[in-house]
Amino acid sequence: MTRDAARPRMGKLRRALTLIHLLAESAEGLTLDEIAAQLGVNRRTAERLRDAVRDEFDVEERVEDRTKRFFIRDRLGRAYTRPSAEEVAALEIEVAARLVEGAGHAAHLDRLLAKVKSALDDREKRKLAPDLDALVRLQRSRIVAGPLLEAAPETIGVIQGAILAAQCVEFDYASDGARTLAWRMVVPYGLLHGPTTYLIGKIPDRDQEPVFYRLDRMIEARIAERPGLPPDDWDPDAWLARSFGIWREEHHEIVLRVAPSAAARARQWRFHPGQTFEDDGDKLLVRFRAGGLREVAEHLFTWGGDIRIEAPEELRAVMRERVLLALGSV
Repeated sequence: MTRDAARPRMGKLRRALTLIHLLAESAEGLTLDEIAAQLGVNRRTAERLRDAVRDEFDVEERVEDRTKRFFIRDRLGRAYTRPSAEEVAALEIEVAARLVEGAGHAAHLDRLLAKVKSALDDREKRKLAPDLDALVRLQRSRIVAGPLLEAAPETIGVIQGAILAAQCVEFDYASDGARTLAWRMVVPYGLLHGPTTYLIGKIPDRDQEPVFYRLDRMIEARIAERPGLPPDDWDPDAWLARSFGIWREEHHEIVLRVAPSAAARARQWRFHPGQTFEDDGDKLLVRFRAGGLREVAEHLFTWGGDIRIEAPEELRAVMRERVLLALGSV
């Protein structure tokens, strides 16, 4: 685009910014004729500019001698930071779902929602109320089937405190099937929130990868006296992507063949962050590299035979085992 072609667009931007400041700085407000005069435009253009500003700012009006005067009541900073009904509703819906789900960070989200609402003045609350009520009443965040395991808020607080202090965290841990508690001290590499909340932790001074610890199995978590900080190049997203789910095991090159009847649906499905698609005639190949073969196999049950395992053989073996268990043959 040439500089001359950009001038009209920049002129519109300057006029809109000027109008925003005029409406915010005017104590009595401006009429459309006054807006037109200040900006050097005709009345129709002044109306369009006012409507454009009204889409983003809380432009109010008052009537004096049958003439409407327009103004922005709040400071400009407040106009930019005031949440919309859609934003508050999105947070409220998410909080409600996470509380039902028992997610470890649900209490923090609930407190954030309360702070957002309390920051609104009475006028803002009255203005948002009709739209907010309608949006919250008719929207839900989906809650999928899963375990009901609540993590103690104080445990989450201890782990977050250890992360901020760059210290290790120690706790007594009830491993699956163990009859006694085992003491653990780990470097906190992160928290994974969801229906089950996990600490990603690594035992210091051991050449081992971090592992998951369930917060609902921790007893008397406390910040240890030993410093503990993950390396600067630690990437929790990359680490989590190495598994299909929670189970940590050796990586496998997984190839799935999708039937033609399910190919369109599979293209809209996230099997894994590193997935690739490849056309194979009228079928579709899905490829990704990950561990967690049991979780892959159990997920494939949900496709009702529309997906076949091409590789690896280890995944076929796990799938056969899961099928036999489901039939009660093992």
